[in-house]
Amino acid sequence: MSVALSETKAVPVASPDRPSIVDAGPAARSPFVRLAELLSDIAPAKPALSLAVGEPQHAMPDFVGAVLAANLPGFGRYPAGKGLPSFRKAAADWMARRYALPRPLDPEREVLVLNGSREGLFAAAILARRLASPAKQKAPLVLLPNPFYAAYGAGAEAAGCESVPLPLPASGSWLPDLEALTPALLEATVAIYLASPANPQGTIAPRDYLARLVALARAHQVMVFSDECYSEIWLGDEPPTGILEVAGPDYANVVAFNSLSKRSSLPGLRCGLCAGDATFMEAFAEFRNVAAPQVPEPVQHVGIAALADEAHVIASRDLYKAKFDLADRLLAGRFGYSRPDGGFFLWLDVSAVGGGEAAAVRLWQREGIRTVPGGYLCRSDAAGRNPGVNYLRVALVHDLATTEDALTRLVAGLS
Repeated sequence: MSVALSETKAVPVASPDRPSIVDAGPAARSPFVRLAELLSDIAPAKPALSLAVGEPQHAMPDFVGAVLAANLPGFGRYPAGKGLPSFRKAAADWMARRYALPRPLDPEREVLVLNGSREGLFAAAILARRLASPAKQKAPLVLLPNPFYAAYGAGAEAAGCESVPLPLPASGSWLPDLEALTPALLEATVAIYLASPANPQGTIAPRDYLARLVALARAHQVMVFSDECYSEIWLGDEPPTGILEVAGPDYANVVAFNSLSKRSSLPGLRCGLCAGDATFMEAFAEFRNVAAPQVPEPVQHVGIAALADEAHVIASRDLYKAKFDLADRLLAGRFGYSRPDGGFFLWLDVSAVGGGEAAAVRLWQREGIRTVPGGYLCRSDAAGRNPGVNYLRVALVHDLATTEDALTRLVAGLS
């Protein structure tokens, strides 16, 4: 089935070979394009402040400039597609320190550099289909969380797969319902995407949840792509479990993706990594050698320095916690607010003011605050219900003073 990116109508996936959990729409249009269209004819009454894009505004680590300067000659060489051996070792060493891995990762066979995690998450679906069994090639599915990062759905479409957003459990959790992963569904599936901490709702998947997901995927030869780019922004006392912690000792059917964008407040560096299943990674490296952007060597050297340093990560995490302390105070009892497990987004219930689009318009018009309607980050289910339609995503990416001003304006604008 070929579906244009610009279409928005949900497409039913039910057929004798395809169990219908929800309607599967096409890859979502960019939520930011949709937001620009929504607000294009509205003049804000106050100076504009964007809380729409998840772009960290914290200070860069102070060593970035010096490391770049020391490695400038590297810009005169084409970088190897799979990354410098020293970067892959630094990434493997960081993951060994950060996670309770069943065994150390092999930097040569199980780690790759990425031009930011987004390009890797997008391309992974293409390779998952190529490596799938002939039976799965007939009508391949890719399963998504809902809400989901748009790159997942775009990758599924580029791979010629139909993407299916999974339902949420009746318990009210924002984690995809694993009870929906029936054998019939999994037999048609080539890959499952998961984000923990999730974007935007901040939910962290418990260890037993991850272990069950991996077991289900392996039983039906499905790849699991775990987006862990918010892994270092946790708001409680304990760091999130990484999926590789429950995927040993061979890491089969599992790949974890991470990035320096959120961990080190370096969104413009475009340096990330992925690690896991050696068979998949070997094929992924070969595919990316001809189809993916390379990462300049000086950029990788910054990545090496960033992965070796935790002081700047701790300082940044403490700042996020301080901003959520502000949210705890200013939003208590409003908009269904509760402190998320991780990440840097508010996920607010604005049904009382007409839902996400109405709230976004109102905040922009009255207060100059730019936010994203939650429905732009989700797909509708089989009954036509979009789980994000009554929500608003708010990115707490600015400094503490700006955040306090923004939250004060948000409360005023929605009152």
